[in-house]
Formats: sequence, C-alpha cells, structure tokens
Amino acid sequence: MAERAALGRTARKSAPRAEHAHWAPAADRLDPVAILEDQATTRVPELVPIRHGRMLASPFAFYRGAAAIMAGDLDGTPDSGLTVQLCGDAHLSNFGLFASPERAHIFDINDFDETLPGPWEWDVKRLAASFDVAGRHRGFSRPERRQLAQTVARGYRERMRGSATSRVLAAWYDRVDADQLFELLRRAHTENRLKKDQVDRLGVGVAKARLRDSARAFRKLVYVVDGELRIRPQPPLIVPLADLGPAGRTRSDDEETVREILLGYRSTVLQPNHPLRDFEFVDMARKVVGVGSVGTRSWVVLLRGRDNLDPLLLQAKQAEHSVLEKYLPPSEYEHHGERVVRGQRIMQSASDIFLGWERVEGFDGVSRDFYIRQLTDWKGSVDVDVMQYPVALLYARLCGETLARAHARSGDRMAIAGYLGGSDTFDRAIARFSERYADQNDLDFDAFREAVASGRIHADTDH
Repeated sequence: MAERAALGRTARKSAPRAEHAHWAPAADRLDPVAILEDQATTRVPELVPIRHGRMLASPFAFYRGAAAIMAGDLDGTPDSGLTVQLCGDAHLSNFGLFASPERAHIFDINDFDETLPGPWEWDVKRLAASFDVAGRHRGFSRPERRQLAQTVARGYRERMRGSATSRVLAAWYDRVDADQLFELLRRAHTENRLKKDQVDRLGVGVAKARLRDSARAFRKLVYVVDGELRIRPQPPLIVPLADLGPAGRTRSDDEETVREILLGYRSTVLQPNHPLRDFEFVDMARKVVGVGSVGTRSWVVLLRGRDNLDPLLLQAKQAEHSVLEKYLPPSEYEHHGERVVRGQRIMQSASDIFLGWERVEGFDGVSRDFYIRQLTDWKGSVDVDVMQYPVALLYARLCGETLARAHARSGDRMAIAGYLGGSDTFDRAIARFSERYADQNDLDFDAFREAVASGRIHADTDH
C-alpha cells in the first residue's frame, strides 16, 4: 500500500497538480451546436426539440445536456494516469437520495448513462464546474463560486485520503444515509453555517423523498379504463404503447413482446429468485425524462402483483454509446445496457434490486440496448433554482465526498490519495479550472441560443 501511495506522488511529475487549473478551448474545437446535432441523429426525432427546449432554460440546463461537449474538452487535460470507473456525467443534479435494497435511505450518484473507465480527474472537473455554472444561475458572487468549486475538490481529496487509510472493508462499505444527512444539517446549524429555517426545509425535503415510491407514481401515472389499469396519456411526454405501435399490431402482440423482454431481463438481475416472477405485465408507455436523456427511448412499464392494489412501475431506458468513448478505450461490454448497469453496481454503495439490462428490437427493426430499474423509489434531489449559498456549500462538500467514495471502490485509492496530497494545491487548481470552463459554457450557451433563434435547430419550450 505504501508503494501504491508512492506511485501517486510520482505521478505529480508528469501531471503537476497545479496544471489542472489551465484550460483553454483547442484551436480545432468542434462547434458545440454541431455536437448536439450529431447526438440528435440517433434520437426520436419528435422529441429532440423538447430536449433543446429544456436546455434553453438556462446555462445550467444547457450544461446538464452538454456532457458530449465537455468530454471533448476534457480530452488532453492533465491526467495522472490513474483510472477509475467514471460516472461520465457527474454534475450536481446527478446526485441524490434513493432507497437501498435493505430499505435504507442513502445519498449517492444516481445517473450512469455515460459510465466508462477513465481518468478520475474528468469526473471531479465536471462536478466542480457544475457548481460554478449553477452558482452563476443563482447569482452567487465570483468568490462564492470559487469557494464552491474548491469545496468540491477539498471534499473529494480529504475523503479519498480517508479511504486510503481506512480498513479495506470500511472503505468499501462507506456511504451516507439519511440519518447521517440529518446529523450534517444539525452540525451545520450548531456551527452557524445554516439557519434553522434552512435546516428545516432540507429536513422536510429528505422526509418527503421517502414518500416518492411506486405507490405514489402509480397514483400519478395510472388510471382505470373499463376495469383495467392503464398508463395515463400525456402526449408528447407520456404516450402509451398502443398509440405508438405500427398498424396491424394487436394488444396481445405487444403483451407477448414485452413478456419476452421481461423474461430476458430477469436473467441479468442479481437475485436468482427475484420478485419479478410474481408480477405480470399490464401496460407500457414512452416517457420523456431529464434533460440530457430527452430523445433517447425511455419506457414506463406497469406490472401488477396480487391485484390492482399491488403495482410496480419500472423504467426501461435506452443506453447508447458513452460520450466518453470517442476519447477513451471502448467499453469491454458489447451491450451498452450492461455497461451502464455494471458501472452503476461498481460505483454505488447500494443499487436497485430491479437493475438489469436487455436488448430489444424496435418496431423499425433496429436493435437497441436498454437498462431497467424501478421508476422511483424514495428518490430526492436538490432544487438548484432555489438553492441558497450556505446550502450549496454544504452540498458541494457532500457531492465531492460521495464521488470520492465511488472512485475509491473501482480505482487505486492509495495512489489517488498519494497524488492529491495534504495541501490544497489541487483544490485551488480545480476552482480555477471551473471558472474558466463556466466561462466557456456561457459562450456555448450563447451559440446554442443563436442557433435556435436562426432556425438552425428547433426548440420546444412548452414541455
């Protein structure tokens, strides 16, 4: 272990920590709008304008959908040569609360569409820059934004150093649950870093997340037609399968296809005697989700257990090539749903028992990869639009530490900790990088708005 830590310190020679501060757009940098146009070619055409409309809301909304743009910008940045399982899109809105299989309420990364092994620095930079971008959206001062990004890096560095000196299993099982979050809030109030009303609002948010389960989603998305459960249409955001299939297909045809898909998917979940065997298929609908994922094919699948009062809602989400694959070695998994699921299982402290994958042939005859999970299970996330600076500062620390825990499970935590060291050299460099990249994001957002205004791309701002 001492040799591994020394390896990390040696890596500073080829990639000095202070060098992470330096970034400027490459002379041959691709047109950011062209990158988005290229992504649109594999997505559902009628949904792409919705994606563009959501990205048009603010520079932060644009940043959320611009993982492919930033991947190209990170290529060629200083690299210690130490590889981890990357999230690939580690911005602050891709962290949140959810339920573990043991029904603990935990905080972790919750989006892995772009996951791939690569330089750990890439995730840290995307996360830290997201706080600078979000800080601008909230009107925070330049020193406040710099402090947010630096706090992300410090949280990451100190947690990684803690993992490096922990007992092996302690580092592996390390996680943050709801009780620990409440303790963080109480401590922040005691130390006068948060006001009581801020603590109360955050506490209520955590408590409300426990109410977001399949039963709540069921009440919101499902209704009864002639005594049968059906997913409620809300076009173009929710469109039932019956309204999307080609002419000549019957409902029984669709049901048989979905049953075959679920049977294949069952073989990819971890438990051999899975509760899926006690559920039957009822209905299915295409559902628009998120910002960056809009336009990829995403389905809500309604299942029934004992009766209509025993529902389960699954989400089947299309998995495409990671945006990182143009710049890193390709995934070892041919199936991109498997790539996502394997990466998620490595990085998360606990994962949904319904997490699995399947390859599906669409009505157009094209085979596509999907990963499957519960639609919602005690999920909660921060609301960037109302986030105050003291809360953002606490959240920056929490996200930085959480990312370090995830990287420690797949990478060499001793070597990364050795590289980072005990000083704040890396932290300050990441803060400077974040400011420079947020400047570029503002320019890219302006170019995007001009493309919409000129009619080059179409944006639907009504959905």
